[in-house]
Amino acid sequence: MDIELLLRVLIAGICGVLIGFERKNRMKEAGVRTHYVVAAGAALMIIISKYGFQDQIGWSNLSLDPSRIAAGVVSGVGFLGAGMIFMQKQTVKGLTTAAGIWATAGIGMAVGAGMYFIGIAVTLLLLLGQIILHGRYSWLTSPKTDTVTLVLKREEGIIDRFLDRLEELHVSVLGFEAECRDEEIELELTVQFKSGANLETLLSSMNEDIKRMKVE
Repeated sequence: MDIELLLRVLIAGICGVLIGFERKNRMKEAGVRTHYVVAAGAALMIIISKYGFQDQIGWSNLSLDPSRIAAGVVSGVGFLGAGMIFMQKQTVKGLTTAAGIWATAGIGMAVGAGMYFIGIAVTLLLLLGQIILHGRYSWLTSPKTDTVTLVLKREEGIIDRFLDRLEELHVSVLGFEAECRDEEIELELTVQFKSGANLETLLSSMNEDIKRMKVE
């Protein structure tokens, strides 16, 4: 019995390693070790939940709820995943990795409960989904957001003209700041490029007015 339970933890850990390896290859925050520990730990928790209190079964005035430990695992992993989510350059990073940690805990719990097939199958489905959906397919591509710093010639109405040109190119301006100097204007914009729009198009259309540009 003990060997079988240990085997469950090992299989859960291997499933976590597979998911973590994919994340590590993409240079994400949580890699092989984190996913391994989460999966193996979740398997251990569910084993304790199912078998750890058998010596107390049959006691009078004692009520056991095996789902409590499982619920605690889900809550605890939620806090772990929250620490991997952060904002960078107007974009939320780490959501997929946090979701992967949460799913890895579920896989560990499934294997720990003896549901080998569903645990291994979900591991393969997660890996397949990560690989397929990571490609840049046109029907899945979302608008790109960038912070662009431009130095323009200081002329009458140049900012309005520039913003109008952005609208013609289907570039949404989410916000901007302008600083006027002696002979030039520094303009910092947060822009969202929709389909068919890019920086090259923007540069070619207003090359005469733009003196310098930096993209963050």
